[in-house]
Amino acid sequence: MQDHIIKATTAGGVRAFAVVTTNLVEEARQRHDCYPVAAAGLGRTMTAALLLAANLKTDESITVRIAGDGPLGEIVADAHASGIVRGYVRNPHIDLPLRNGKLDVGAGVGNGQIFVTRFTGMKQPFTGSSELVSGEIAEDVTQYLFVSEQTPSSVALGVLVQPDLTVGAAGGFMIQALPDADDEVLSQIEKNIAILPPVSQLIREGKDAAAIINMIFAGLPVTLYEEFPVSFKCPCSHERIENVLVSLGAEEIHDIITSDGQAEICCHFCGEKYQFDQSDLEHVLAIITEKNSTM
Repeated sequence: MQDHIIKATTAGGVRAFAVVTTNLVEEARQRHDCYPVAAAGLGRTMTAALLLAANLKTDESITVRIAGDGPLGEIVADAHASGIVRGYVRNPHIDLPLRNGKLDVGAGVGNGQIFVTRFTGMKQPFTGSSELVSGEIAEDVTQYLFVSEQTPSSVALGVLVQPDLTVGAAGGFMIQALPDADDEVLSQIEKNIAILPPVSQLIREGKDAAAIINMIFAGLPVTLYEEFPVSFKCPCSHERIENVLVSLGAEEIHDIITSDGQAEICCHFCGEKYQFDQSDLEHVLAIITEKNSTM
């Protein structure tokens, strides 16, 4: 099944988004060589970022940062309204015992805060935050939406890691009550969610995003909007990394040339490695020198 996301509404003033992210979470796991707990934490965070970005305008994006004191360290995901996402976990090689037969993402994340930054084309992006509730990501995003954005929501996220360490299923959904939401409709949705299997199980069984939405809104009129694909994509490039090196300044680049004669830069979002030999570094130094001479 191709990764995809869909939006839906019901006549009772409730909107919902559902997304399947199995392939992109597996790509992230491979790129960062994640152990199961790290794969689950990163996968849930990227999935959450896509759900939050789905309600943005076409040229807008969002960053979700989970800043906990647990062994996983910081987890960051960038998602664009167009459906692309990238992310990383600071310590991907964390292995923790199962808790009640499940991956203990909460222990991996620990205590801390969740930060959500929206890039909407304004000069200054908006960042909101709230305390982590459990470190399990879904509850933390739900709490953030209620505390920071005053939006009553229900978020479910799931990543199934198989015995061979690959990602067998991943995805999630987000339900939001609009200001005019009908109490009876909300009650029906709560009943539906109460008997809903874990979202990763549904995806493992072959349910797509539309099928999950229909289960959430069972017994209610549903309007499904056009689904679109989502994928892991990082905009890093040799040119962008070169600009980073330029920002280091002439002294730093000169030190690299004299000490090592080369540099390897790894993008922390996607794990892609970029090689700069001595001639490349001398080119960077020339760019710095030219910029300084025109200032």
